[in-house]
Amino acid sequence: DSHDAHGAPLGAEEGEATRKQLGWKYGEFEVPQQVYDTFRKHAAAGAAKQAEWNKTWAAYQEKEPELAAQFKRAVLDRQLPDGWADALPKLTPDDKGKATRLHSQDCINAIASTLPEFIGGSADLAPSNMTLMKCTGDFLKGSYSERNMRFGIREFGMGAVANAISLDKTGLIPYCATFTIFSDYMRGAIRIAALSQAGTIFVTTHDSIAVGEDGPTHQPIETLPSLRLIPDLTVMRPADGNETAGAYKYAVERSKLHSRPTFMAFSRQALPNLPNSSIENVQKGAYEVVECANPTLILIGTGSEVSICVDAAKELESTGAKVRVVSMPSCEVFRDQPATYKDALLPKDVPKMSVEAACTSGWGEFADAYVGIDVFGASAPGDTCMDKFGFNVPNVVSCASRCLAGERGVLSNGSQAKH
Repeated sequence: DSHDAHGAPLGAEEGEATRKQLGWKYGEFEVPQQVYDTFRKHAAAGAAKQAEWNKTWAAYQEKEPELAAQFKRAVLDRQLPDGWADALPKLTPDDKGKATRLHSQDCINAIASTLPEFIGGSADLAPSNMTLMKCTGDFLKGSYSERNMRFGIREFGMGAVANAISLDKTGLIPYCATFTIFSDYMRGAIRIAALSQAGTIFVTTHDSIAVGEDGPTHQPIETLPSLRLIPDLTVMRPADGNETAGAYKYAVERSKLHSRPTFMAFSRQALPNLPNSSIENVQKGAYEVVECANPTLILIGTGSEVSICVDAAKELESTGAKVRVVSMPSCEVFRDQPATYKDALLPKDVPKMSVEAACTSGWGEFADAYVGIDVFGASAPGDTCMDKFGFNVPNVVSCASRCLAGERGVLSNGSQAKH
């Protein structure tokens, strides 16, 4: 009777004493015959049930050929229908910009109408996360054909349920949603999704200090950089409508075909649709938004900061700088690209500066200088927060000029807003 039993081997003597106390007369690794007999009986019963199911399945195929074909594809073969991604929205820079959480809503409803195996919901934040599927009702006792799940304010339980849906290997594609900051409450479930190879799609919104008046308790700072540290988890932070659609294409295929998790972070505030953004480019992890053949500087942005980089590049070019702007919706996806593509997009001999409304930690892998926020945010309107903490064109231009002049490391960390 000791705490040593928690983490140390019992030993042969204690093992023997335990078996004696339990009345177990068999030795180590000895399996009695009745165990084999019991399992064989279950095998026979299982074979009978399988035969009964095969008979039911054959009858169903005769009676409902269309639904049977759908069931075979979605559940038995666990494949996606040809052309399913054609339903995802495609936008141009002329289309009016909006929050990526609203683009996410468009994608969820496009997918819901195309994939009957798509199922999920929010931790009591559906009106804010924009995650309700309009083509179906609430999944409740007695209404199991519906697909909107009302999880309540229980993020960890929600993530665990979504993981279980995926790991049950029925072909269902589960998603669950909350604010980006509240992903901390389900961090264990997110990590287990990656460790256990669950195809959960974690949808989060309000992804930065642009949350606004809710203040530092609701403003993610270290959240996304820390999630990027989890092995086998892909983190997506789209910058506009096309990138959002591309993130969903990646996440759905990763869930259905590979049973792996994706974490997505969407903005509360409206963002413009960018030049060169596309569903296809998201599958590369990073790509040129503003093309430049022989750049003297490369700006790397994610999410809402990409459009700031685009505007900053215009000002820098007026001073004679040649600027390439790269959007990096996913570090993990970019990391998996061929070396030739990565080296061509981010040449080692060209200075690079990252701009992201999150901790600067981790950007040394891709950039030489960093604009970020290494302090807690503040309670103020979202655009005021972004401006005061340095996510504006003048500050990015100033930091870029310093980078061009040879400065490296953290050039802006948001501390100016605290003075």
